[in-house]
Amino acid sequence: MALPCLRVVCKRNLLKLVDLRSVKLVGICPSSKIAGTPDERKIAHAMYSAFPVLNNVADDIGKVTLAQDLASIIDESSILEERKPRGRMELKRFLELRIKKRVKKQYVDGKFHFLMENVIANPETLEDAYGCIILNSNIDISMTKPNMSFASTAKELHSGSFDVKANTYSVSTRGVQKEVLVLPNLKLRAVQEAIRIVLEVVYRPHFSKISHGCRSGRSHSTALKYICKEISNPDWWFTLHLNKKMDASNFAQLVSIMEEKIEDPYLCTFILGMFEAHVLNLEFGGFPKGHGLPQEGILSPILINIYLDLFDREFFKLSMKYEALSSGSDAHQSGSPSTLRRWFQRQMKASEVKDIINGKSEASEAKNTVNGKSDIRVYCCRIMDEILCAVSGSEDIATNLMHEIISYMQNTLHLEANSPSGVLPCNGPHGIRFLGLLITRRVKESPAVRAVHKLKDKVKLFALQKETAWNAGTIRIGQKWLAHGLKKVKESEIRNLADRSSVLSQISCYRKAGMETDHWYKLLLKIWMQNVNAKSAESEEIILSSYVAEPSLPKELIDSFCEFQKRVDEYVASETASTLALLPESSTPVITTEINAPVHVIEKHLLRYEVTNSRGYARSATALILQDSDKIIDWFSGIVRRCLRWFSECSNFNELKLIVCDHARKSCIRTLASKYRMHEDEVEKRFDADLGRIPSTQEWDQDVANEPSDSHVFENDEALMYGILHSGTCLLSLARITSQSRPCNCFVMGCSSSARSVYTLNVMERQKFPGWKTGFSGCIHPSLNKRRVGLCDEHLSDLYLGRISLQAIEFGAWKVGFQRIDRDNIGEE
Repeated sequence: MALPCLRVVCKRNLLKLVDLRSVKLVGICPSSKIAGTPDERKIAHAMYSAFPVLNNVADDIGKVTLAQDLASIIDESSILEERKPRGRMELKRFLELRIKKRVKKQYVDGKFHFLMENVIANPETLEDAYGCIILNSNIDISMTKPNMSFASTAKELHSGSFDVKANTYSVSTRGVQKEVLVLPNLKLRAVQEAIRIVLEVVYRPHFSKISHGCRSGRSHSTALKYICKEISNPDWWFTLHLNKKMDASNFAQLVSIMEEKIEDPYLCTFILGMFEAHVLNLEFGGFPKGHGLPQEGILSPILINIYLDLFDREFFKLSMKYEALSSGSDAHQSGSPSTLRRWFQRQMKASEVKDIINGKSEASEAKNTVNGKSDIRVYCCRIMDEILCAVSGSEDIATNLMHEIISYMQNTLHLEANSPSGVLPCNGPHGIRFLGLLITRRVKESPAVRAVHKLKDKVKLFALQKETAWNAGTIRIGQKWLAHGLKKVKESEIRNLADRSSVLSQISCYRKAGMETDHWYKLLLKIWMQNVNAKSAESEEIILSSYVAEPSLPKELIDSFCEFQKRVDEYVASETASTLALLPESSTPVITTEINAPVHVIEKHLLRYEVTNSRGYARSATALILQDSDKIIDWFSGIVRRCLRWFSECSNFNELKLIVCDHARKSCIRTLASKYRMHEDEVEKRFDADLGRIPSTQEWDQDVANEPSDSHVFENDEALMYGILHSGTCLLSLARITSQSRPCNCFVMGCSSSARSVYTLNVMERQKFPGWKTGFSGCIHPSLNKRRVGLCDEHLSDLYLGRISLQAIEFGAWKVGFQRIDRDNIGEE
C-alpha cells in the first residue's frame, strides 16, 4: 500500500490502527482476530504486513511516521477548535489566561516578584487588558482600532513616569456643596484592568470558601444556595454592616497584606498614587457592590476581597475555637470525635477554654439539652462587605461571637462595624435582611397538612363569595331606598314615607321657605345619620347596607347568614389544632430556609420609574415617549429580564414574576399608545412581534426549561461579568438629536460610532448601602444626575438590556467645541 493511501486510512480508521499496532507487539496475526467484513479484514492484513516496509521508507525519505501522522490529526483538530467563534466572555477569559501565564513566570521562592515591571508594563498585557475593556463594552475586538499606544504606555510604566492625575477627569454636582467624582480615562482604565487581572491571578486560589462575591464559581446564587442548604438547623443569626471610607491607615494595612504574596514596591506605590488621586474608590458600606456603577471602580472588588480575607481567616479560627469545645460536635456527622478537634483542644489555653465554657449560662445549656442539641456550629457567608453569621447553639454563644467579630473589625481591620438588628432567632416571624433579600425559617408542611390547608382555603373562598353576594344585594336595596326617598321628597310627599311618630316626620314641618329640595333632602339625611349613629361607618355603601337594608330584611334570614359565617370562622380557627392532633406522634416538623424577594420595594421602584401609578396600575412612562419604539421595548424588556434573573431562586418568584411581567408589558403598550396616539388594541396588533421581546411568564418558564445547563457558563461568571451581570436599568430621557453642526460620538469606551442622539441620565434613587437588588440602578453618585451622554443605537439597546453597564461609559468624552455649543443651548432646550 502506498504511503498517501495509508495516511488516509489512518485518519478514517484511527481506533482500528491502534488495535493492530498492539496486536503486532505480541506477535499475533490480526487477520484472524479482527471482526468485520472480508474486505475490511483483507485491508487490515495488508496494512499489518506493510508496517515494517512503510516505516523503513518513512525513515529513508523523511516522510511522517504513524505517530507523527496521529499527532498531526490532533493538531488539525485543535486548529479547527480555534476557528470556532467564541462569545465575548469566553474571549475575555482567553485574554485573562494569557496574562495569567505571564504572572505565573514571576513566581519565585513563594512570592510573585516584579509584576509591575515584567507583566503590567508589557505592551502585550496592556493590549489584552484593553481587549477586556472592549469586550465589556460589547464591541468586536477585530473591528476596533485601539485608541491608545500600548508601547508608549508600557514605556511610561516601566520608567515610572506615568502620571496618574493627568489621566483622570472629574465630574461634580451643581451648587455650593459640590460632590466630586474622579474617574479614569481609557488609558488609565487599561492599566487598572491589567492590575485587576494580575491581582486575581495571585489571590484567587487563596480566598476562603465563605467569600462568594465577584469570583469565578462563587456568586450571588452560590451564596443563597449555601444559606439554604449548607447552614443546617441554625438557632440564631445576625448581619454585620461595615462603614468606613478607606484612609491612610487602612491602605497601609492593605499594602502589608499584599506584601505577604507580592514582592513589588513599585506596584504598591502605583496603587498608592491612584488612591491619593481619588481615582481608586474604596468605601465599605458606601454603595452596593456589583451594580456596575461608575463610582465602584474596577479595582474595588478584588481589593476589598484581599482586605477582608483577614476576616475570613479570623472567622475560621473562631469557628474552630467554638466548635472544638462542643462535646457532641462530631456525633451527628461521623459518630467519632475528630482528631483535628482533639488536637486543637490540647493546643488551646486553659483560660480560653474556661472563659468560653463559663460564657454558657445554665438556662442556655438547659435549653440545648431539651432540644436535643449538645453541639455548636458557627457559619458565615460574605459577599464583598455584606456579612451574615449564623450559630447553632445558645443565644449567649451567638452574642459572644458577634462581639468578638465586631471587636476584630474595629481593632484589627480599623473598620466601623455594627449589627443593626442584633442577634435574632432564626425561627422568628420577621426573618433577616441580607443581599437585598429577606431570609426566613419556615416549617415545611407535610402533604396531609397542605391538603387540609387547601380545603380550608376553599371554605374561606366559598364563604367570601357568599359574603360578597350578600353585601352586593343589601347595597342594591339601600340604593333603591335612597332613590325612592329622593323621588318622594321632590314630590313633596315626605309625610307619607314614614310613621307619624318618626323623627323624619316630626322635623318635616321645619323646612324653611325657599329651601331647595336637594338641600332639604341632604339635611334630612344628616339628621337621620345622627339618629342611627352612622358617623363611624367607613363608606356610604356600608351605611346603606347596615342601616337601611339589613334592618328591613326578615330576622330568620339574617340569623341564618350570621350563623353560617360564624361556623366558617370556627372551622378556620380550629383547623390547625385539629390537623396536628390527627397526625402521627412520631412525625417531627421539618424547618427549611426560605428566601423571599422584596415585592413591596420592587413595587416602589415601578412607581418611581413611572411604570405604575400610585394605585398600582400600569401607566405610560413619559420620559421614554420621545425615543424610538425599539428602544422603548428594550427598556421594558431589560426590567423584566433583570428581575427574573436575580430572583429566580426566591420562594415567592411566581408572585414576583406575575407582577413584573404584567406591569412591564401593559406600561410598554400604554407608552407606545401615548407616543403614536393610538388605541392600546391597535398598538398590540401593530407591535405584536416586537412586544414578544418582553418575556411573559410562560415564555420565561419555557426558556429556563429548554436552556442547557452549560449554555451560559461564562455569561453567569461574576468574575468575568462584574458590573454587568448585576447592573441595574437606568432611565435616560432624550435631550436632543445630533446634527452636522452639533456632532457627537458614542461615549462607550472603544466605540468609534457616531451617536444619533444625546440622552440625559436621570438618577431616580440615591439610597445608601445596603440596597435592594431590584433590577433598577440605585445609589448612583449625585454628580452623574442630569449628565448628558451620547450613545449609538447599539449601545443604547445594550445598556437597556443589561449587556453593558454605566462603567462602560466615559463621562469625560465631550469635545471642547461640542461642549461649548451644548452649554450655549441648554436654555433653549
